[in-house]
Amino acid sequence: MSLDEIGEEIRRCKRCPLHLTRTNAVPGEGNPRARIVFVGEAPGRNEDLQGRPFVGAAGKLLTELLEKIGLTREEVFITNVVKCRPPNNRDPRPEEISACLPFLERQLRIIDPEVVVALGRHSALTLLKLAGKEERSIMRIRGKVFDVEIFGRRRKIIPTLHPAAALYNPKLRPLLEKDFNELGEILNTGGRRKGSSLEEWL
Repeated sequence: MSLDEIGEEIRRCKRCPLHLTRTNAVPGEGNPRARIVFVGEAPGRNEDLQGRPFVGAAGKLLTELLEKIGLTREEVFITNVVKCRPPNNRDPRPEEISACLPFLERQLRIIDPEVVVALGRHSALTLLKLAGKEERSIMRIRGKVFDVEIFGRRRKIIPTLHPAAALYNPKLRPLLEKDFNELGEILNTGGRRKGSSLEEWL
Protein backbone atom coordinates (compact mmCIF):
# COMPACT_ATOMS: atom_id res chain seq x y z
CA MET A 1 0.00 0.00 0.00
CA SER A 2 1.25 3.50 -0.86
CA LEU A 3 1.01 6.77 1.03
CA ASP A 4 -1.54 7.99 -1.50
CA GLU A 5 -3.72 4.95 -0.84
CA ILE A 6 -3.47 5.52 2.91
CA GLY A 7 -4.38 9.14 2.31
CA GLU A 8 -7.53 8.14 0.46
CA GLU A 9 -8.44 5.76 3.28
CA ILE A 10 -7.98 8.57 5.80
CA ARG A 11 -10.24 10.86 3.79
CA ARG A 12 -12.99 8.22 3.90
CA CYS A 13 -12.38 7.31 7.54
CA LYS A 14 -15.30 7.11 10.00
CA ARG A 15 -13.46 5.43 12.87
CA CYS A 16 -14.30 8.18 15.36
CA PRO A 17 -16.88 10.99 15.65
CA LEU A 18 -14.45 13.60 14.28
CA HIS A 19 -15.54 12.65 10.76
CA LEU A 20 -18.92 14.22 11.52
CA THR A 21 -17.48 17.72 12.01
CA ARG A 22 -14.53 17.79 9.64
CA THR A 23 -14.42 19.66 6.34
CA ASN A 24 -11.41 17.69 5.15
CA ALA A 25 -9.27 15.00 6.68
CA VAL A 26 -5.56 15.85 6.66
CA PRO A 27 -3.39 12.79 5.87
CA GLY A 28 -0.09 14.69 5.60
CA GLU A 29 2.28 15.63 2.81
CA GLY A 30 5.90 15.77 1.79
CA ASN A 31 8.72 13.53 0.65
CA PRO A 32 7.63 9.85 0.68
CA ARG A 33 11.25 8.88 1.28
CA ALA A 34 12.00 11.53 3.90
CA ARG A 35 14.65 10.77 6.49
CA ILE A 36 12.86 13.07 8.92
CA VAL A 37 9.14 13.24 9.68
CA PHE A 38 7.40 15.95 11.70
CA VAL A 39 4.34 14.78 13.63
CA GLY A 40 1.97 17.35 15.08
CA GLU A 41 -1.09 16.79 17.22
CA ALA A 42 -4.18 17.49 15.08
CA PRO A 43 -5.28 19.78 12.25
CA GLY A 44 -6.55 23.27 13.01
CA ARG A 45 -9.08 25.42 11.19
CA ASN A 46 -6.93 26.26 8.16
CA GLU A 47 -5.76 22.67 7.83
CA ASP A 48 -9.35 21.42 7.98
CA LEU A 49 -10.37 23.85 5.23
CA GLN A 50 -7.45 23.02 2.92
CA GLY A 51 -6.85 19.36 3.75
CA ARG A 52 -3.14 20.07 4.24
CA PRO A 53 -1.02 20.02 7.41
CA PHE A 54 0.46 23.14 9.01
CA VAL A 55 -0.83 25.78 6.60
CA GLY A 56 -1.94 28.40 9.13
CA ALA A 57 0.17 30.68 11.31
CA ALA A 58 1.79 27.71 13.06
CA GLY A 59 2.61 26.24 9.66
CA LYS A 60 4.26 29.46 8.56
CA LEU A 61 6.45 29.38 11.67
CA LEU A 62 7.30 25.72 11.06
CA THR A 63 8.34 26.55 7.50
CA GLU A 64 10.58 29.37 8.79
CA LEU A 65 12.18 27.07 11.36
CA LEU A 66 12.84 24.45 8.70
CA GLU A 67 14.42 26.99 6.38
CA LYS A 68 16.75 28.19 9.14
CA ILE A 69 18.26 24.71 9.37
CA GLY A 70 18.46 24.25 5.61
CA LEU A 71 15.31 22.23 5.00
CA THR A 72 12.24 22.75 2.86
CA ARG A 73 8.79 21.29 3.40
CA GLU A 74 9.27 19.25 0.23
CA GLU A 75 12.28 17.46 1.73
CA VAL A 76 10.51 16.27 4.87
CA PHE A 77 7.16 14.68 5.60
CA ILE A 78 4.64 16.50 7.80
CA THR A 79 1.59 14.91 9.41
CA ASN A 80 -0.35 14.70 12.67
CA VAL A 81 -1.25 12.02 15.18
CA VAL A 82 -4.95 12.79 14.64
CA LYS A 83 -5.94 13.39 11.03
CA CYS A 84 -9.20 15.34 11.56
CA ARG A 85 -9.74 18.63 13.35
CA PRO A 86 -11.20 18.37 16.86
CA PRO A 87 -14.05 20.89 17.26
CA ASN A 88 -12.89 24.35 18.36
CA ASN A 89 -9.28 23.10 18.23
CA ARG A 90 -9.69 21.28 21.53
CA ASP A 91 -7.09 18.69 22.55
CA PRO A 92 -7.52 15.32 20.84
CA ARG A 93 -9.12 12.73 23.09
CA PRO A 94 -7.47 9.38 23.88
CA GLU A 95 -10.04 7.45 21.85
CA GLU A 96 -9.45 9.72 18.84
CA ILE A 97 -5.72 9.21 19.09
CA SER A 98 -6.21 5.44 19.34
CA ALA A 99 -8.46 5.43 16.28
CA CYS A 100 -5.91 7.32 14.19
CA LEU A 101 -2.67 5.68 15.35
CA PRO A 102 -2.83 2.80 12.85
CA PHE A 103 -2.69 5.35 10.02
CA LEU A 104 0.40 7.01 11.49
CA GLU A 105 2.05 3.65 12.03
CA ARG A 106 1.50 2.64 8.42
CA GLN A 107 2.76 6.00 7.16
CA LEU A 108 5.95 5.75 9.22
CA ARG A 109 6.57 2.14 8.20
CA ILE A 110 6.35 3.13 4.52
CA ILE A 111 8.43 6.31 4.81
CA ASP A 112 10.84 4.63 7.25
CA PRO A 113 12.40 7.83 8.63
CA GLU A 114 15.44 7.81 10.87
CA VAL A 115 14.25 10.85 12.84
CA VAL A 116 10.73 11.70 14.02
CA VAL A 117 10.23 15.18 15.46
CA ALA A 118 7.21 15.26 17.74
CA LEU A 119 5.59 18.69 17.71
CA GLY A 120 3.69 19.22 20.94
CA ARG A 121 2.73 17.34 24.06
CA HIS A 122 0.17 14.92 22.62
CA SER A 123 2.44 13.88 19.77
CA ALA A 124 5.51 13.48 21.97
CA LEU A 125 3.83 11.58 24.79
CA THR A 126 1.94 9.31 22.39
CA LEU A 127 5.04 8.34 20.39
CA LEU A 128 7.20 7.80 23.44
CA LYS A 129 4.50 5.71 25.11
CA LEU A 130 4.48 3.45 22.04
CA ALA A 131 8.23 3.07 22.54
CA GLY A 132 7.67 2.05 26.18
CA LYS A 133 8.56 5.38 27.76
CA GLU A 134 5.96 6.98 30.01
CA GLU A 135 6.41 10.75 30.11
CA ARG A 136 4.08 13.50 31.29
CA SER A 137 5.69 16.86 30.61
CA ILE A 138 6.74 18.22 27.24
CA MET A 139 8.86 20.85 28.99
CA ARG A 140 10.88 18.16 30.73
CA ILE A 141 11.64 16.20 27.57
CA ARG A 142 11.72 18.86 24.83
CA GLY A 143 14.97 19.00 22.90
CA LYS A 144 16.12 15.58 24.08
CA VAL A 145 16.93 12.78 21.65
CA PHE A 146 15.31 9.42 22.40
CA ASP A 147 16.86 6.50 20.52
CA VAL A 148 14.02 3.98 20.68
CA GLU A 149 12.42 1.13 18.79
CA ILE A 150 9.11 2.16 17.28
CA PHE A 151 7.13 0.83 14.33
CA GLY A 152 9.56 -1.87 13.36
CA ARG A 153 12.98 -0.25 13.78
CA ARG A 154 15.11 1.97 15.93
CA ARG A 155 14.51 5.67 15.33
CA LYS A 156 15.40 8.94 16.96
CA ILE A 157 12.39 10.71 18.46
CA ILE A 158 12.95 14.38 19.25
CA PRO A 159 10.13 16.07 21.16
CA THR A 160 9.72 19.82 20.95
CA LEU A 161 7.04 22.43 21.45
CA HIS A 162 4.22 22.82 18.96
CA PRO A 163 4.74 25.97 16.86
CA ALA A 164 1.28 27.15 17.91
CA ALA A 165 2.45 27.23 21.53
CA ALA A 166 5.19 29.68 20.60
CA LEU A 167 2.61 31.87 18.88
CA TYR A 168 0.28 31.86 21.88
CA ASN A 169 3.16 32.49 24.28
CA PRO A 170 6.07 34.34 22.61
CA LYS A 171 8.30 33.56 25.60
CA LEU A 172 8.38 29.96 24.38
CA ARG A 173 9.68 30.81 20.92
CA PRO A 174 13.38 30.89 21.92
CA LEU A 175 13.00 27.35 23.29
CA LEU A 176 11.46 26.15 20.05
CA GLU A 177 14.18 27.85 18.01
CA LYS A 178 16.84 26.31 20.25
CA ASP A 179 15.40 22.84 19.68
CA PHE A 180 15.39 23.35 15.91
CA ASN A 181 18.96 24.66 15.96
CA GLU A 182 20.01 21.52 17.81
CA LEU A 183 18.06 19.44 15.33
CA GLY A 184 20.06 21.08 12.56
CA GLU A 185 23.28 20.13 14.34
CA ILE A 186 22.08 16.55 14.73
CA LEU A 187 21.27 16.31 11.05
CA ASN A 188 24.64 17.75 10.08
CA THR A 189 26.70 15.51 12.36
CA GLY A 190 24.54 12.49 13.06
CA GLY A 191 23.90 11.09 9.64
CA ARG A 192 24.84 7.76 8.22
CA ARG A 193 28.40 8.96 7.66
CA LYS A 194 30.09 10.88 10.41
CA GLY A 195 30.56 14.47 9.39
CA SER A 196 28.24 14.20 6.40
CA SER A 197 26.44 17.29 5.21
CA LEU A 198 22.73 17.75 5.65
CA GLU A 199 22.19 17.16 1.93
CA GLU A 200 24.08 13.87 2.11
CA TRP A 201 22.14 12.83 5.19
CA LEU A 202 18.81 13.46 3.47
